[in-house]
Amino acid sequence: MVGLKTKLAALPIGRQTTAFRLAAVIKKFHQARILVIGDLILDEYIWGTVDRISPEAPVPVVWADKRTYVPGGAANVAGNLSSLGAKVSLAGVLGNDKNKEILLSELKKRKISSAGIFTEPMRHTTLKTRIITGHQQIVRIDWEHTHSLPKELNRRIFAFVQKKIEDFDGIIIEDYGKGVINIHLLEELIALARAHKKIITVDPKEEHFQYYHGVTAITPNRKELENAVRNLKIKDNTNRFKVNTDKLFSDSDIDLAGSEIMAYLNLESLLVTLGEQGMRLFEEGSRITHIPTVAQEVFDVSGAGDTAIATFTLGLCAGATKLEAAHLANYAAGIVVGKIGTATTNRDELLERLSKI
Repeated sequence: MVGLKTKLAALPIGRQTTAFRLAAVIKKFHQARILVIGDLILDEYIWGTVDRISPEAPVPVVWADKRTYVPGGAANVAGNLSSLGAKVSLAGVLGNDKNKEILLSELKKRKISSAGIFTEPMRHTTLKTRIITGHQQIVRIDWEHTHSLPKELNRRIFAFVQKKIEDFDGIIIEDYGKGVINIHLLEELIALARAHKKIITVDPKEEHFQYYHGVTAITPNRKELENAVRNLKIKDNTNRFKVNTDKLFSDSDIDLAGSEIMAYLNLESLLVTLGEQGMRLFEEGSRITHIPTVAQEVFDVSGAGDTAIATFTLGLCAGATKLEAAHLANYAAGIVVGKIGTATTNRDELLERLSKI
């Protein structure tokens, strides 16, 4: 922190205050206890080089020399939280296969509790294999099932959360549309979190927006927000949504759509990630704040949304305001897009990035 204070001395008072406040929040990250519930994914990376085209078809031949695994999906959110210092538990479903064991091993390395993870023999453990040469992804191969969970598994996941609810400061719902998150489970989880006054945030699936009534915040990207408004407008014959969904959304359309989604879902806040345009935070009372991007280099956007919701929620659990938490999420996402593959950041990197504002 001494280096941070020295570097901030020359900054205007407002910026110094913001940076010191954000740094103080980061120092409390280790006190937060967060449960992540959602679709668990194992990300596999095959690394190699290309120096010729296959004689069998016009495709590159990859000379593979390394294979690595990292937690993906909801497990990547948990990995981000753990890397940032939080105490993390994970709930979800894996298949009864070798990839389950690999993912559980990766979670153990990161000190992530897997007590809420259940096995469903009729499903694959979701595997996403990416083949990388240099800094370029050549192809991705997905193995997955996306059908809804059996009711018994729904009950087991909810029973786990219900029993442990007082052990958590916040809950993150990671909805990748692979079947774990469904309306029946969500209704019970949201009611439980609200009854116990717990922070509950959602990384949403655009087809499921109508499920998220009453959560603390959702964190869609621009495309997800646009498609969600279109989907909801089609289903809602009252013409509730005023934004014109027949064209690409302008910045003013994003503001209108975000405000309408806030009211429709009775949210406390909405954080829209806009890629190179940064983020837009919507809060109660019609307050909208644009947060410019701080990314310095962009190599890979894989998992940036996971980093954003992890840091935003962790910030709230550590005492940040929603705007402070959004700034922290923006800085964290700006760090991970400068890395290749599904990546995380940590407290030291975040503090170092703050020292440069």
